[in-house]
Amino acid sequence: MYYPFAGRFKDQVSIECNDEGVTLLITRTKHALSDILKNPNPQFMDPLFADELQWKEIDPRGTILAVQINCFACGGMAIRDAATLFNFVKDWAAITTKSDKSQITFPNLNGGSILPIGDLPNYPEVMFVNDNNVVCKRFVFEASKIESLKAMVSSSSSSRNPTRVQVVSALIHKSAISAMNKPSLWLRFAANLRTRTDPPMPAKTVGNMVWFFFVPGTRRDELREVVSQTQERMSEFREVCAGKFGRNDVSFISECLKTATSSGGNDEEMVMFYVASWCRFGVYEGDFGWGKPIWVTTSGCPVKNSVVLVDTRDGDGIEALVNMEENDMALFERDVQLGMFASINPSIM
Repeated sequence: MYYPFAGRFKDQVSIECNDEGVTLLITRTKHALSDILKNPNPQFMDPLFADELQWKEIDPRGTILAVQINCFACGGMAIRDAATLFNFVKDWAAITTKSDKSQITFPNLNGGSILPIGDLPNYPEVMFVNDNNVVCKRFVFEASKIESLKAMVSSSSSSRNPTRVQVVSALIHKSAISAMNKPSLWLRFAANLRTRTDPPMPAKTVGNMVWFFFVPGTRRDELREVVSQTQERMSEFREVCAGKFGRNDVSFISECLKTATSSGGNDEEMVMFYVASWCRFGVYEGDFGWGKPIWVTTSGCPVKNSVVLVDTRDGDGIEALVNMEENDMALFERDVQLGMFASINPSIM
């Protein structure tokens, strides 16, 4: 089904489907899985990932998919796959547990026709530099707190039904810009193209079907203003950009790419904060026969000023894995408004 994942990278944007296979790693630790669930500190997760596979730069002959099984002293397991989609995990789980394989739909492997690579400029690869000054901390927004945050934003602005991701990312923006003591901060959102092109792509289209839109902000902006700006930029992206992606408008895509690589690049006072949302991806649906996951997370990302948003197990809350320089993080986690809505690294159990 997902045969390209057994191939090798030819370059940054293409794969050679040569069936060389995937990497499987099995590790053993003397710790119990419950130790991590009781104290789920992202910093303690890093040793579970051998050779930092989760954040390695693209190797022209490197594997596309890596699967790691960590066997704990208690008999529990933590499974991690890299460079793939949650659809792959769910299908893999379904294959192992369903007797009727005909119910499993095949992925769409025609993503290259949506984002043609031939005439596009090169997009600079994110360099994953290990910076000892960058720390990752986990902030959990329970569903009730998010509803309160949404109500607060909606009551004081014209924001149209703000989403969980919009209000949480806006609050992170406000807390981060205060902690870093910068006059301005831009949010760079990674947007899933599958549901936003015209016509929409199949939900199981394989590949990096994401693009970016940027939300400017200053220290003077209120929370509601950041949410409103996010909604406006998302609407512009949906109406102007996404339709042309679906029509293979290479010149337009090329122009978007040039804009994305130059946004804010010459302003030393402007800081970019990267936002990636895994919400509504069904990350807790994969059941390999042992029951659904208790906790889905990733290790600390070495990209400074970034956040990964993940659903909580009930599907209504959000876990935010925030990566900042240590000095900035010390101020960020003490932000009063953030503390009203988020808990710092609560136990999973």
